[in-house]
Amino acid sequence: MVALPPVAPSSGWTTSLRLPRDHYVRLDGNDYSVHPAAVGRRIIVSADLEQVTATLDGQQVARHVRCWARHQSITDPAHADAAARLRQAYRERPAAPRGEDVACRDLADYDRMFGLDDMRDDMRDDMGDDMGEAV
Repeated sequence: MVALPPVAPSSGWTTSLRLPRDHYVRLDGNDYSVHPAAVGRRIIVSADLEQVTATLDGQQVARHVRCWARHQSITDPAHADAAARLRQAYRERPAAPRGEDVACRDLADYDRMFGLDDMRDDMRDDMGDDMGEAV
């Protein structure tokens, strides 16, 4: 009989991905919830024959028993509660303070500043009165 290798062979499935806004990851046609605090951040999702786990910076943010049926959504109640709290906090956030009104400068000021009004007058002289008031 042959000896076992010094390092155990890898088994299961592992990938790294950015958690989308709906805070679910898809594995084999099923959606598994992840704590919504990880939305937008890179997580590592691992699965074996029994469970699906997700980690963020070494901290576990999801653990589910693997479901072998298809088209299922597996949601941890703690993840759903956290998502509801985050949505409510977003709705109740204070409005951004209004800044001071910004002065609106006449665009002709810029023409004068860069000498474009002189160029416009020169163009009128060269073309005659055909330019009219379009400029």
